[in-house]
Amino acid sequence: MHAPDDSVTERADAARNRTRLLAAAARLVAERGAEHVTMHEVAEAAGVGKATLFRRFGDRDGLLLALLGAAEAEFQEAYTSGPPPLGPGASAGDRLAAFGCALIERTAAGADLGAALGRQVLHERRHASDTGRAFHQHVSTLLREAGVDGDRDMLAHALLAFATFETADYLRVGCGFPVARLQATWVDLVRRVTRADAA
Repeated sequence: MHAPDDSVTERADAARNRTRLLAAAARLVAERGAEHVTMHEVAEAAGVGKATLFRRFGDRDGLLLALLGAAEAEFQEAYTSGPPPLGPGASAGDRLAAFGCALIERTAAGADLGAALGRQVLHERRHASDTGRAFHQHVSTLLREAGVDGDRDMLAHALLAFATFETADYLRVGCGFPVARLQATWVDLVRRVTRADAA
């Protein structure tokens, strides 16, 4: 008879703790807003020690990034395999236009959990996260498929900079520009970069 494998048990416990912590954090964020949730409250709501929470996620940003990844799963599914024009089946230029318009719309949606979480994470960590890298890869890939020459990696960064929370919030709230104007500008940028007007 084999003795139980302690490492397997430990991994199972860690997975359960992670699930409980994320569920507790998501519940608290939904109830009170991400900006009002502390690590202590999450650990308490999940019934685990605060040390376990920090060991699993590192810090508050690490926890919020894990929640952000889960919250963005539906949007990622939409732009990678959903219906066109956001998903496959439309031209690369149309998909790129739809992607940015969707991002800008989400920054203005008060009930969008991904947007609420993203605003609470430092700019550098948000862009280096799985979600940030996926956005950049998607835009860069669509630029390539659209036949764009030049440094597509940097062009993807430049385009995405227009759709960040910082830029979109400033233009929408600080300057009073409507969401439709921001979306129209994104579409114009995409057309210029992909040379759609010339085509």
